Amino acid sequence: MKIITIVGARPQFVKAATISRAILELNRTSAKKIQEIIVHTGQHYDANMSDVFFDEMEIPKPAYTLGIGGGSHGAMTGRQLEKIEEVLLKEKPDCVLVYGDTNSTIAGALAASKLHIPVAHVEAGLRSFNMKMPEEVNRILTDQISNLLFCPTETAVNNLKQEGFHNRPGKVFNVGDVMYDAALYYSKKAYKPENLPNVSAFALVTIHRADNTDSKERLTNIVEALNEIHRSTPVVCPIHPRTQKVMENLGIDPEFITLPPVSYFEMIWLLQQAKLVITDSGGLQKEAYFFNKQCITMRDQTEWVELIVAGVNTLVGADKAKILAAFHASSCFKSNQEALYGKGTAAHEIVQLLMDNLKAHA
Repeated sequence: MKIITIVGARPQFVKAATISRAILELNRTSAKKIQEIIVHTGQHYDANMSDVFFDEMEIPKPAYTLGIGGGSHGAMTGRQLEKIEEVLLKEKPDCVLVYGDTNSTIAGALAASKLHIPVAHVEAGLRSFNMKMPEEVNRILTDQISNLLFCPTETAVNNLKQEGFHNRPGKVFNVGDVMYDAALYYSKKAYKPENLPNVSAFALVTIHRADNTDSKERLTNIVEALNEIHRSTPVVCPIHPRTQKVMENLGIDPEFITLPPVSYFEMIWLLQQAKLVITDSGGLQKEAYFFNKQCITMRDQTEWVELIVAGVNTLVGADKAKILAAFHASSCFKSNQEALYGKGTAAHEIVQLLMDNLKAHA
């Protein structure tokens, strides 16, 4: 069986790595084999994705690197669709595997669907219910044309049921979250960022979402709240270059500790050592939970609603008073060990389901 994996950003490589390892294990132990071909669209340029990145993460290097990044959403997606189609026509895979909600995700799914190649979507069923987010559009449309929908949570399964997927030919599975697999596997390899000052019991912060960085009012409120928190508890923020540039242009001065972008292993170390997490990231909300940290989310909605229900995540938007109130309330945090994202075996379940539900070319 031949599978083509479409990825376009570093987090997608981390997710895909879990399944690549599961495929290698299957190939070593089973008479049935899977050939995986990785296609990197190049949607996000990441200086950390060097040869060392692939070696350390034990990730197979892409067979195709398309180099398509930048430009508007429409232009990027269109160019990716064209180039991915060329690869699919050449390779003739039995399935195309896509991850999450980037432009690379929808481009890969569209290219496959139009060529009548089955689509498998990892992280299916997630919904923030905010159609202004490009990611929400991408994830909804990808689900609509997917044949195998691999959900990370029961909440995601229920979202698809409410959208009528139980009456559709696509198959829906709750397999757990591959990012939990990754967190468990890589946690022993984590290491401290070289340029981090000696701090302890710090708040780990990330700010990158356009809703926050494109609004002077929201970004100012966030930075003012973080500056105030930093006066009592160290705030450590690996800062996205775009966020840093916006702050400089707007004259917004962070008093807290900022670091250049960190590697995945460094971020895991920061998560392990942090007192709590304050973020507008999607993935980091879950990773905070994986490492038993309270999370304060600087967004108006989240696709990870089960974390809110469990009381381990608090939505505060960009409201300074709410950020500070949530921070002060975090001292009452009680860990929640409920298995919201599976048992760390999602990748193996996905590979088995691919074998059970797909037919290889004769």
